[in-house]
Amino acid sequence: MRFTLIIPLLPGRDAEIIGAIKELDYDKSKFHVLVAPGYNPSAQRNKCVDRAKGDYVVFLDDDAVIEKDYLIEIDKFLDNHPEVDVVGGPQLSPKDEEGFGKISGYALSSKFGAWKLSNRYSANEESLDVDETALTSANLVCKKEVFEKVRFDENLFPGEDPKFIADSKLAGLKVAYTPTFILYHKRRPTFKAFVKQMFNYGKTRPKKESFFETLKIPFFFIPSLFVIYLVLLIASIINNPGITGNVAGITSGSLTLESLLFVPLFAYIILVIFFTFYDSIKNNDLGSADLLFFMYPTIHISYGVGMIYGYLRKVFN
Repeated sequence: MRFTLIIPLLPGRDAEIIGAIKELDYDKSKFHVLVAPGYNPSAQRNKCVDRAKGDYVVFLDDDAVIEKDYLIEIDKFLDNHPEVDVVGGPQLSPKDEEGFGKISGYALSSKFGAWKLSNRYSANEESLDVDETALTSANLVCKKEVFEKVRFDENLFPGEDPKFIADSKLAGLKVAYTPTFILYHKRRPTFKAFVKQMFNYGKTRPKKESFFETLKIPFFFIPSLFVIYLVLLIASIINNPGITGNVAGITSGSLTLESLLFVPLFAYIILVIFFTFYDSIKNNDLGSADLLFFMYPTIHISYGVGMIYGYLRKVFN
């Protein structure tokens, strides 16, 4: 058998992707589907891998949608690159996504919004050597023998998929990305859910790896440093409200030591304004600009606070 499709399912939720799988334009005798209900996606995936009959294992999220030629495109890639052990494709926002979910998708696919992690949410150029910043377990294909060397960490969620990719690289496996097989994944529909998602991503980073391992990819620290800066700025204003008058020094060009405290904030606001218009134009949706303006700080602050919380929890537990 060519493929085993594995879908971890949260109890009480319908596996929307099953409908798309039924419509696949692919020989049904060459793949089978394993749906694993539960509350630990890593454990659910690992258990299904042990039951997999396919030469390749395909991991999918339960609330996603795939095109009819999904497995055909995977076949083409694997035939062209048999040396690849793990390969993933992008998870794009659904074409019919509306409202908050659609605009949060713009922010996640923005270099300013998510930096290198935006690669996960965009259709980029094919690469035969990528890391965790390019892939997620929502759209991931592995040779069955990969699991003789690497398993999903059952103590992690979220964050189990970047660790799986990092562990695969450490095990000497060849990890690739291709835009040819696409999965459409719904975004968080509310502000509260989106904040929770970003916070959890940040909180998991210290649990996933040591501080020194994170230093190898230092951009992960930027949101936390920005949060610390904002806290110190607010504390300075509370301690000495008069320093807010020094903001005028920035606009007039007569900088003082106290006015320099506000320079990073002003620079950040300018970047937010620029990318708000840039990304709304790029997505042909100027009407998204008002909400998009707040999406970037939401991502950065929520992730930064989550990461700080993760380190504090690691130190004091």
